[in-house]
Amino acid sequence: MDIFAEKTILTVSRLTALIREVLEDNFTQVWVEGEVSNLSVPSSGHIYFTLKDAGAQVRCVMFKSSAKNLKFRLSDGMGLIVRGRISVYDQRGEYQIICEYMEPAGIGALQMAFVQLKERLAREGLFDETHKRPMPRFPKRVGVVTSPTGAAIHDILNVLKRRFASLEVLLYPVRVQGDGAAREIAAAIADMNRLAEVDVLIVGRGGGSLEDLWAFNEEVLARAIRRSRIPVISAVGHETDWTICDFAADLRAPTPSAAAELVSASAGELRSQVESLAHRLRLGIESCLAARESRLAMLRRALHDPTTLVGHLAQRVDDLAGRLALGLENGLIRRREQFNRLEQSLSFKSPIHLISTGRQELHRLEIDGNRLLQSKLEGLKLAFGEQAARLEVLSPLSTLARGYAIARRDEDGTVVTDAARLAVNERLRLNFHRGTATCRVEDREA
Repeated sequence: MDIFAEKTILTVSRLTALIREVLEDNFTQVWVEGEVSNLSVPSSGHIYFTLKDAGAQVRCVMFKSSAKNLKFRLSDGMGLIVRGRISVYDQRGEYQIICEYMEPAGIGALQMAFVQLKERLAREGLFDETHKRPMPRFPKRVGVVTSPTGAAIHDILNVLKRRFASLEVLLYPVRVQGDGAAREIAAAIADMNRLAEVDVLIVGRGGGSLEDLWAFNEEVLARAIRRSRIPVISAVGHETDWTICDFAADLRAPTPSAAAELVSASAGELRSQVESLAHRLRLGIESCLAARESRLAMLRRALHDPTTLVGHLAQRVDDLAGRLALGLENGLIRRREQFNRLEQSLSFKSPIHLISTGRQELHRLEIDGNRLLQSKLEGLKLAFGEQAARLEVLSPLSTLARGYAIARRDEDGTVVTDAARLAVNERLRLNFHRGTATCRVEDREA
């Protein structure tokens, strides 16, 4: 069918299916780099996110079957390189990358997984020094969890045979590489704790790449080490190799051979230590015997001349008696001084002293009160005189005394201040300085 022919009408579903076929046939495998955004991980186990750069973005999905193999965790903002195929999600009509593999940009996926797990377990406190168990000084039986065919077990056995041949070694063979190796090692540690009576465990293998050592970077192994009641020494790889197992263990050995040296004391070193202790013991005994012999010789001389011994004892008695008398005298002086201080302190707190002090204070307050009251009365008297004088000046009686009079209407007693408001024959009452008079208006001038 020629879809570009005139009037060839397609349904949306058909058009989308055709576009999907074109994309899936021509983009079977692509590598794309970008930044993660809109990350979503629902309970189904699938991973959905958007991969973007400065100019564009594309939706991505990694289904559960592929996501379960991821060694690291995605997060928004992470730089990522994905490998997958192009397809179309019909329901939204959007093309997307179905991811089959991904790794952090600029750093390997395993290295990123190592860093993420180390940080998470450190935040939980799994590596805290407070959780570390002490190593036994002289273990009787050592458990080793490693491959029975690797170089690690041979190095451990050679060192133990050379340093302390009588030390018993119990090997628990496990795989130390590949899928499931971490769980196998963790189960071996649990079995050793449950079944074997060993004093210390060595868990490790020889060196290798990060991929080869990955079994010792699994969370399940770290938690198994922390659950162990037996102290665990991690001996993984070479001196420069560090694993999660090293951080979780009670002690890290740079190599399997070094781990064997840590758990076993050299027979020669122990022999030297025993000889050194024996020499110190002989010197101590000899010194003690010499002191006893000197004491015995002194007692023998005293037995030949008892007066000398009695004289020494009498001298000792006199010395002690003098010290006792001096001590009693000094003690009596200190007690007397203490008594005087307490008596003086008590006198200040005596009720008689307090009453006398209170009486003096009351007398002083009485004098101050009288003085303050007298001063206040004088001030009030002076103020009263000033106010009376001011009132005298303003009083209408003073005006009346100078010959003036106050005219009031006889009918209502209102004061008249304007002659124009009077009527002829209107009765007025005049107030003088002394007495009043009633008059009638005969004439007025306004």
